[in-house]
Amino acid sequence: MNNEVNNEKEQDVNILAQLNEALADNDTTLVESLLEDLHPAEIAHYLEAQPGEKRELIWPLIQPEHEGEVLLHLNDEARSVIMKKMDPESLVAATETLDTDDLADILPEMPQNVIQELLLTMEYQDRERLRSVLAYPDDSAGGLMDLDTVMVRADISLDVVFRFLRRRGEIPATTDSLFVVDRDGVFLGLLPFNDLLTHETDTTVAEIMHGDVEGIPADMPAQDVANLFERRDLVTAPVVDEDNRLLGRITIDDVVDVIRDKADHSFMGMAGLTEEEDLFAPVIKSTQRRLIWLGVNLITAILASAVIRQFDGTIDKLVALAVLMPIVASMGGIAGSQTLTLVIRAMALGQISKANARRLLFKEMGVGIWNGLIWAIVVAGIAEIWYQNLSLSLVIGSAIIVNLIVAAIAGATIPLLLRRMNIDPALSGSVVLTTITDVIGFFVFLGLAAVFLV
Repeated sequence: MNNEVNNEKEQDVNILAQLNEALADNDTTLVESLLEDLHPAEIAHYLEAQPGEKRELIWPLIQPEHEGEVLLHLNDEARSVIMKKMDPESLVAATETLDTDDLADILPEMPQNVIQELLLTMEYQDRERLRSVLAYPDDSAGGLMDLDTVMVRADISLDVVFRFLRRRGEIPATTDSLFVVDRDGVFLGLLPFNDLLTHETDTTVAEIMHGDVEGIPADMPAQDVANLFERRDLVTAPVVDEDNRLLGRITIDDVVDVIRDKADHSFMGMAGLTEEEDLFAPVIKSTQRRLIWLGVNLITAILASAVIRQFDGTIDKLVALAVLMPIVASMGGIAGSQTLTLVIRAMALGQISKANARRLLFKEMGVGIWNGLIWAIVVAGIAEIWYQNLSLSLVIGSAIIVNLIVAAIAGATIPLLLRRMNIDPALSGSVVLTTITDVIGFFVFLGLAAVFLV
């Protein structure tokens, strides 16, 4: 697996180098040749790795039939810039072939005049399907669903199903089951292809369908949908309204996108960035975005410095305190981050509730106590070797114990409190945690030093 990943990365670097070399030589023929061999998602990947002026050179060389798919796979910011520079006719031509659910993803970013023109080119049924998808938030099951479903009735025979499929001619991609509905479109169950193909043709759908399958409510959050697919190993799943009428289906490729976006959000959020951050966004725009986060971190650093300032005299009398202070803060920060990451992941998977939150808190406190005792002995031993001062060793050991316990409590409770306040824990949890562990660590260490050492 590692070899495959490394090979893919090496291939990415090679193709990127070839594109850059061809652009530098103004060899459009080679650029077109390289792009022809790539999937639209790969083209989008390499476009994002280029600064704006090179994107403008590459875009006209992309095959017109791939433009819509490439736009779909670009991050929001890069896509918005490219669409603003496209003339309305080209933008309509690029997007009119997209599936309804894919079109719904990028339609809100398109200019209003282009949206109107695009809607006029669509048939009435397709327009209604598009409106039904747009009625739901992007991060819900309704926003993810694909309206292209194959439905059959429960009272027909498999022979009729076969004739219906042959007449239809084409089956949507990633279809592993047919959806069984009644006359009013109410979802009744699934008819997997393996059952369809292995039973006699005079068997009715009702005899072999899986009627114990529940539809996914259209308002279910996207992350919950992803968790459901993971737990049940689903490939496709039906989406239903409040009356259990079939609206569409969600496929595994949509869920993979949700999982990837969630991972990007958590990773980028820890640095105060969004998952749609463009690698080559304008300098001023990137500066503006990062200013706020840097300002928040400055405030937290000032709080920690204010605590240290209260013990200026203590530090002046014992320089060793200044040397050892970073150890206390660092140990608390790392311990707290471990708990914080564990809790945020459990929250995303829906594994934490009121029933087990307190148990988790006590468990993490226990981990904090044991880790505190173990590392207090280690750090105190190092301090004793360095300074030959037993009192100093006991003080830093005690501070390590207290800070690791506080870090465990903070790491377990901060995400829950932030979620209750409708604040994303992945975005702000680490800042709050670092502030707490720094302030408590410095206060306890310097406070004990002021009492017992000076």
